[in-house]
Amino acid sequence: MSHTRTTPLRVGIMSFAHVHATSYARLLADWPGVELLGTDPDGADDRGASSAPAHRELRGRALATELGINYVDSYRELLDWKPDAVIVTSANSRHRELVEQAALTGAHVLCEKPLATTREDALAMTAACRNAGVILMTAYPVRFSPAFEQLKTYAADNRLGELLAMTGTNNGRIPVGDRAWFTDPELSGGGALVDHVVHVADLIDALTGLRAVSVHAAANRILHSDKPEVRAETGGLVTITYENGLIATIDCSWSQPDYAPTWGGLTLQVVGSEGIATINPFAQHVGGFSEAQRSSLFLPYGMDTDRLMIEAFLSGVRTGTQPQPDAAVGVRTLDIVLAAQRSAATGEVVQVAQD
Repeated sequence: MSHTRTTPLRVGIMSFAHVHATSYARLLADWPGVELLGTDPDGADDRGASSAPAHRELRGRALATELGINYVDSYRELLDWKPDAVIVTSANSRHRELVEQAALTGAHVLCEKPLATTREDALAMTAACRNAGVILMTAYPVRFSPAFEQLKTYAADNRLGELLAMTGTNNGRIPVGDRAWFTDPELSGGGALVDHVVHVADLIDALTGLRAVSVHAAANRILHSDKPEVRAETGGLVTITYENGLIATIDCSWSQPDYAPTWGGLTLQVVGSEGIATINPFAQHVGGFSEAQRSSLFLPYGMDTDRLMIEAFLSGVRTGTQPQPDAAVGVRTLDIVLAAQRSAATGEVVQVAQD
């Protein structure tokens, strides 16, 4: 039975490894009714010996100080604080241990995508949170964008007719410096396939409710081949067949130049029997050129999807109601990535795991 909590929520951020951790921390630092605490004990381990000093970014206590949030030196200290909820933004391969530790203390969890790097870990995390009676939400902020909400309305009203095919893109800058763990398969679980396929797969999941049945993928390391720290694929193309015959293609890559004015972007085109719709959730911006910085400008505006996602998570924590996307979504989208990895390695069509 759900209930509404009115006292301040204690929220912990477990690791600053993921690039989204900074965004979440900035938002929560000013969030009414929230007490925030962070920890980042893995900062030195995530950096990697080959990260260039020019690309170094703050981690650990130094980043917490810049963000103006309270900080402790270990995960145990953070959990001893008895948080009501935590956000897990560690390297992907560390998600399971942190989620399980949080669940044991009774903390609700928002976990960065992908939910895990193996199906075994994702199912274990799901079970741990279910057995503890706590929320496990997967961090897919793009599904909260107004553009996607409008697309869902069009589809629900049958304005596009029968959905026949979809084409998605998710292209960005390659993570470097202290975020170079993204390109280390041991920590990330893979490269561009892992980092970018899941966001588009989540939108398709939310839009259709269909299960993916097979995947055919190709990937390579042509982009950024000059960077010795990059040990994973930097570009890929994934074709997914769903249970009703719908075909979706996802272009995933770290193809934005290192000094591009924005991190990248995501698009989704939906082809139906009665029409075609395309969304570009991050397109709203003021562009230009800075003479002082000798660079082009990209100043985004519009709704902050990170804020909308965190709002949904905190509402779920306060009311005891599971918000979407839940752990099951995280597992389904991970299954697509794992099938894509096997397909890219073998050149064959691979069946997607089913419960």
